[in-house]
Amino acid sequence: MESFDFKVDESSVGTRLDVFIAKELEDKSRSYIQGIIEGGNAIVNGKCRKSNFKLKLDDAINLTVPEPVELNVKAEDIPLDIIYEDSDVIVINKPQDMVVHPAPGNYSGTLVNALLNHCTDLSGINGVLRPGIVHRIDKDTSGALVVAKNDNAHNSLAAQLKDHSMTRSYVALVEGIIKDNEGTIDEPMGRHPKDRIKMAIVESGKKAVTHFKVLERFESNTLVECNLETGRTHQIRVHMAKIGHPLVGDLIYGFKKQRFNLKGQALHAKKLGFIHPSTNDYMEFTTPLPNYLEKLIVKLKNS
Repeated sequence: MESFDFKVDESSVGTRLDVFIAKELEDKSRSYIQGIIEGGNAIVNGKCRKSNFKLKLDDAINLTVPEPVELNVKAEDIPLDIIYEDSDVIVINKPQDMVVHPAPGNYSGTLVNALLNHCTDLSGINGVLRPGIVHRIDKDTSGALVVAKNDNAHNSLAAQLKDHSMTRSYVALVEGIIKDNEGTIDEPMGRHPKDRIKMAIVESGKKAVTHFKVLERFESNTLVECNLETGRTHQIRVHMAKIGHPLVGDLIYGFKKQRFNLKGQALHAKKLGFIHPSTNDYMEFTTPLPNYLEKLIVKLKNS
């Protein structure tokens, strides 16, 4: 167990507690810091404070960092479609119907379970349930995802996500015919005010920007490429539904009655690009469309 003591100077007055500590401990992610704080491990002037506590001049902060919890997620021999791997990163083509990381009630069959069987050197920044996981894609979304094998790589990739420099391009099949050949959806997103499982367009939400381009039009559907400027949860699904073209197969944000018997939304993370954490070279990876989507596109072309 480690203990850290900090004193707030004029430059940090008004700063959130979690932001201040994350800046002081550069090797730890803000989400990791927030977890420590919410566990009652941050004391300001003798009182336990929350992540959003605003600091004042000369505040005395004591932070206790607990010992790492032994990972209780089991390694499982699950095949991985590895596109690229070196000592810093692994790029995976995740199949549809695979959860990225374990969660209460679902500790088996995830990408993390498979990764633990494949290698033991994964970043620990995001905690014991999400080793190496820098970003995630939905269970029913397939495609490219990068995993960090050490904390330096994790911090580098997380920074690229934060400053929107990471390339993330998706292919989606949506309902209806989109008239414009391309467009941008700039609508803030946050938790749905009534249904906490869902995301929604909310004025007080975080900035969310999706750029789309029409790839092909069919009789009642449109194939689009979506490029993320930001990466909010369910962003493409919510944004496309907002403009009246929800994703085919999306029972949460789309039509309740579906014409095609899909397991989930027709969404594939086709392209992923980033600056390599060690070499500083730009790397870009492209994944083929999954079989179910290829077959559906052929069917639409012939109908």
